[in-house]
Amino acid sequence: MDNPVDLSKKHCTPCKGGTLPLKGDLLTQQYRQLGERWKVIEEHHLEKEYLFKNFRDALDFTNKIGQIAEQEGHHPDILLSYGKVKVQLWTHKIKGLSESDFILAAKCDDAAPR
Repeated sequence: MDNPVDLSKKHCTPCKGGTLPLKGDLLTQQYRQLGERWKVIEEHHLEKEYLFKNFRDALDFTNKIGQIAEQEGHHPDILLSYGKVKVQLWTHKIKGLSESDFILAAKCDDAAPR
């Protein structure tokens, strides 16, 4: 099984017609690769909040995520507020989760300051 580092080395791929969202064991397998840093909400989307010291650091991180999303062609919902960035991921085309969501989640974690 891949580890989270391997997930972040993969690239997002567009869903093809007839692709079903991940559910049950397949969803759990992908989630285990992220660890417990992210929440799976109703088997529909991933969600995580990142905390920062100030607005500027939160904004810089938001911009990093935006650049990654553009490179990957997979775009999260991002809520920016003072000292906090909330990221939500799902594949809109299939109205649920795909491997690309987990890949982008791992890339967001890699971009976060340590």
